[in-house]
Amino acid sequence: MRPLLLTLALLAAAFASAADAPRLYLAGDSTMANKPLDLPERGWGQSLATLFKDADTVQNHAMNGRSTLSFITEGRWEKITTALKAGDFVIIQFGHNDEKVEDPKRGTDPKTTFPANLRRFVADVRAKGASPILATPVARRKFDAAGKLQPTHGAYPDAIRRVATEEKVPLLELEKATSAWLQAEGDEPTKKYFMWIEAGKYAKIPDGRKDDTHFVEAGAAKVAALAVAQIREQKLPLAAWLK
Repeated sequence: MRPLLLTLALLAAAFASAADAPRLYLAGDSTMANKPLDLPERGWGQSLATLFKDADTVQNHAMNGRSTLSFITEGRWEKITTALKAGDFVIIQFGHNDEKVEDPKRGTDPKTTFPANLRRFVADVRAKGASPILATPVARRKFDAAGKLQPTHGAYPDAIRRVATEEKVPLLELEKATSAWLQAEGDEPTKKYFMWIEAGKYAKIPDGRKDDTHFVEAGAAKVAALAVAQIREQKLPLAAWLK
């Protein structure tokens, strides 16, 4: 094939591939959400986009402070289901804010309302011909005096695991993966992955911050890499669109 024709053929193939690419929608909380670039905080969904051949594949609808309940009542879930097309994917990661049972607008029961909301998400995604993927919540950085990482999510991760098993949904086991990573690195070294910011470094947070839940870029990138590793290990169809 002559060089010009070969070039045109390759361009046509590339455009066809982009047109055929599915969208990956993310539903979750602040640990997954996109963050403004004038501060160091990053969500792992923000870093996930960089690991796909086309960053636009990832449509991140995760939002700070949301639970399965508030994500539904605020109409955020409806925006995803309205946009979904057959062949798309949705990663669903909640738990951090469902745990806030003292807040009637966010708290859910891990035995009843939380799994019910997850089952609704699964059913809604499948009704559009798309594929749901559940994820357990990422671990917080909480070490005891002996240097052992402490679980903080109570019964919520097990509720997600049960729904994944019963509904036959792929599961990204992020609680276990992030716990193993943090434990291996240890208490003090893991501060660099979280929003442990010294005073005076950023005008918007002049007093600094000591936050063991939210990531800086290095932490978000690590979690995204752990998620991608599980997508590959499970041979999920979504892996075809990764770099």
